[in-house]
Amino acid sequence: MSTPMPQVQVGALLRDWRAARRLSQLDLALAAEVSARHVSYVETGKSQPSREMIARLADALDMPLRERNALLVAAGYAPRYPETALSTPELSQVSRAIECILEQQEPYPAFLMNRHWDVLMANRAAMRVNRFVLGGRDSPHRNMLRHFFDPQDLRAAVVNWEEIAGGLIRHLHNLVASAPSDAKARALLDEVLAFPGVPARWRTRELESAPSPLLTTAFRHDGQELRFFSTITTFGTPRDVTLDELHIECCFPEDEATARFCRKLALAEKV
Repeated sequence: MSTPMPQVQVGALLRDWRAARRLSQLDLALAAEVSARHVSYVETGKSQPSREMIARLADALDMPLRERNALLVAAGYAPRYPETALSTPELSQVSRAIECILEQQEPYPAFLMNRHWDVLMANRAAMRVNRFVLGGRDSPHRNMLRHFFDPQDLRAAVVNWEEIAGGLIRHLHNLVASAPSDAKARALLDEVLAFPGVPARWRTRELESAPSPLLTTAFRHDGQELRFFSTITTFGTPRDVTLDELHIECCFPEDEATARFCRKLALAEKV
């Protein structure tokens, strides 16, 4: 008897995720509190996992909600987690909270981004600083990675570009490795690596090099240097794919000169 297609699909996805997490079948079995034989049977299509089993395996693999849905669909089940647009009434309270965080960050930059670093919202300070370092023009992109890798965008103004871009590319490599089915992440990685001047060594994921927990981004334009470090805010225990993939980046001045210049830009806008 031939193996049903959903079993083969879910097994292949599970195997890809286990490989991405660098776990053996025994490692995954122990983390999920199941037998290694059962993990093997699911991966080869000999066993059809229940929804409960998929949830346990997904928890052990620390899978994002979008990928958990994909695993369920591959096994022949309906997706569990909704994906609600931020503009809908259901997420109106969340949207207001995000707007409040962005506004309170003034006069320093803050951004709302999804997991592909698309900039969904930004405060006025972010636009002011961006225009200053670009000589009064707006960026041609709405994606943070394109901002930093495109020579016609922020890249020319970033003093420590290789350090910052190297950290970003490690994060992107990690996303691609941890989400094998994410075609958009793979396409974004290929795109930024194709920009001129990108070191060839960045085409390979550095498994032993973890991203730095805290980086200072230094911009310089017209004799003025601005230095920022960032904090990242995410939503705890999200039950919606949209919320699971959002994060807010708030930039803080590293020195008084940067803080003073940000205040000066804000005052000039009010005149």
